[in-house]
Amino acid sequence: MGQKLKIAGWISVGVLAGALTTVSLQTMARGGLAPLPLEELQQLAAVFGMIKSDYVEPVDEKKLITDAISGMVSSLDPHSQYFDKKSYKEFREGTSGRFVGVGIEITQEDGLVKVVAPIEGSPADRAGLKTGDLITRIDSTAVKGLALNEAVKRMRGEPNTKVVLTIFRKEENRSFPVTITREEIKTQSVKAKVIEPGYAWVRLSQFQDRTVDDFVRKIDEIYKQEPKLKGLVLDLRNDPGGLLDAAVAISAAFLPENVTVVSTNGQLAESKFTYKASPEFYARRGSDPLKRMAESTRAALRTVPLVVLVNEGSASASEIVAGALQDHKRGTIMGSQTFGKGSVQTVRPLGPDTGLKMTTARYYTPSGKTIQATGIVPDVMVDESAEGNTFAALRTREADLEKHLGNGIDKEQVDPKKEQAREDAREEARKKLEEQSKKPLAERKPPEFGSDKDFPLTQALNRLKGQPVLISKTQVERKAEPKEN
Repeated sequence: MGQKLKIAGWISVGVLAGALTTVSLQTMARGGLAPLPLEELQQLAAVFGMIKSDYVEPVDEKKLITDAISGMVSSLDPHSQYFDKKSYKEFREGTSGRFVGVGIEITQEDGLVKVVAPIEGSPADRAGLKTGDLITRIDSTAVKGLALNEAVKRMRGEPNTKVVLTIFRKEENRSFPVTITREEIKTQSVKAKVIEPGYAWVRLSQFQDRTVDDFVRKIDEIYKQEPKLKGLVLDLRNDPGGLLDAAVAISAAFLPENVTVVSTNGQLAESKFTYKASPEFYARRGSDPLKRMAESTRAALRTVPLVVLVNEGSASASEIVAGALQDHKRGTIMGSQTFGKGSVQTVRPLGPDTGLKMTTARYYTPSGKTIQATGIVPDVMVDESAEGNTFAALRTREADLEKHLGNGIDKEQVDPKKEQAREDAREEARKKLEEQSKKPLAERKPPEFGSDKDFPLTQALNRLKGQPVLISKTQVERKAEPKEN
């Protein structure tokens, strides 16, 4: 998860061929001097020299070094990344909620680009891209082996220009091209409305710079319309995360002051930290955005009956919020087990316009439970439709990602029977999806979140009203599994 961009000091990168052969080569590690593996670095310098002198055609040595750094960082886990000049700028634009592109959250799988989730209302969303889709080509360029930031570069561009993405949809076992017109993505991260008298719905689709301000404005509008609110649904489904301070602020809006929201733990002293529901942990430039709400609204938010909706697409910052509210028994978590991205990414500048996003810690809920590769297990398991979680077996979670970070605790041994049962469920889901793909597009499209056909939302409202809830009969907690080292 991209923690709020913080300036953590300059990091010196000594990847120069001449320096690599120096016997006294050392680097300043945080906390003291750490010797570098001289023999391996001399091999790196030798390879660099051979490519420079012997390759079939001249190569750009700066690109060679950049690619070496990118490869080193991408080998760590799916969320660490080296930013060159362009991708660094695009990253900062993304956290601000404005950029030009197609509008998808992505990761890597088997050397391809995988869609985590299309951003609501974006060109990619309108074009029908789905969670789990694999992008095999961007225009005429094959994606296999392409660094993630290079793939992002090729999908970004100028407004009103077109890009052709070749999609492989595993569950349908087919590839097809999709032409998408780039546009400025102004992600509206907060939606809200009064569903019916006394009950409201607030949806957070991402945690960005503007999220807390938008949340405050929407909540004020709701309480002006419905001052005696009897129940609120906080919808975090398919919310891929975002900024840590925004997650802490949203949690603080519902919790008693100064209780723990989330803690982090890693190798560095600065990565061992506890974030609390207090302005000093989320306020920017000394200003507490929650104080912009009417005092009566702030007080009401801390007591209004609350249901939090989550699913397999709820990740990172949204898992922090769900975990904090669950541990403090502030609301009922309903839906499906979440994605399980419980790792902290810190962004550090490497120069004026390049940077490194690196995993530096794991997140833990107030009670000390790990989020990484396990996620948040709802208090009440609810399916996505009255027919069940038809395609849940095909969805990817953190634990499915190649090179994912372990959760730092002992794990059970793989149960062959459970693994076979999961594969059987996947096969059954593939068959159902193939049958559904033959139906007209209007019949295949899932109900819009917040609509009267939104089954989980209906169950959340039933919970708030004390009415029966249709609990899932098939969902069970998915535990973390052993990770190959």
